[in-house]
Amino acid sequence: MAHRLVVGAGPIGSALTRHLAAAGDTVTLVTRSGRGPQADDVTRIAANAADPDRLTALATGVDTVFNCANPGTYSQWETEWPPLAASLLTAAERSGAVLVTLSNLYGYGPVDVPLSRDLPLAATGHKGQLRNRMWQDALDRHRAGRIRATEVRASDYIGPEVTAAGGMLRRYADATLRGRTAWVFGDPDVPHTFSDSEDVAALLALVADDERAWGQPWHVPAAEPRTMRQALTDLGAVVDAPTPRLRRMPRAAVSALSPVVPIMRELGEVLWQFERPFVLDAADTTREFGVVGTAWETTVERTGRAWAARPA
Repeated sequence: MAHRLVVGAGPIGSALTRHLAAAGDTVTLVTRSGRGPQADDVTRIAANAADPDRLTALATGVDTVFNCANPGTYSQWETEWPPLAASLLTAAERSGAVLVTLSNLYGYGPVDVPLSRDLPLAATGHKGQLRNRMWQDALDRHRAGRIRATEVRASDYIGPEVTAAGGMLRRYADATLRGRTAWVFGDPDVPHTFSDSEDVAALLALVADDERAWGQPWHVPAAEPRTMRQALTDLGAVVDAPTPRLRRMPRAAVSALSPVVPIMRELGEVLWQFERPFVLDAADTTREFGVVGTAWETTVERTGRAWAARPA
């Protein structure tokens, strides 16, 4: 069995840690706090992953470094991501471990077609542009033979581990599963792909050991898209919650608040994802590796019960 280093214990880092441990791997989980899932063969360590010497010491002797980290808020991305990404590259190069990065779909920018991995990385916002620079830096080192790297890109998360910080769906569900009205951004009636957290973890683990995956990005296969309203209705049906009541936050209100409310300014940059169809195309992943997304009914069943039992 392999030795893995997982950086970050958010919903995906935690799901991945459990997935790897269940497969018999030895896992070192690194977070600033030292918290994370407890399981046999999992060692939790409190460390600053942006320190390249410390991270290199932790990566020495491991087979894979998984980057599942994420700065706390959008406003911290520009200051916290560059040193962290540089440290991960350094640790992978010095240790010889494969670098597997968890990413998202911001880098493609606003589009009106399904999001396939052959689309240009044409982000118009700083968050997508930052993720693109991170991938290009890793790809440049991979092509130069300095590291072995790949990237897994997912849509908005759904799954028992997902918190309100992990996606809009959970924020809204915390209201609708309890019979309250949810204020939503964008159009709740356009199709949207949701990525099951277990599917994301499984693909991260798969590409770590398959040389066909290295040097390329991969999209996470998912169930057929649902609208936000449909997803909330399906989650509510699991626990007999009332039909979701949704009120749309006007775009004008977001724009008006942006100069004085930082989170509104950051949200405004990515709202296009909720104002038009946002459909993930992962056909290349399915053709290459034979994996498909978890059935929507399965995802909704375990997620709805977990979210209703544990408010975020």
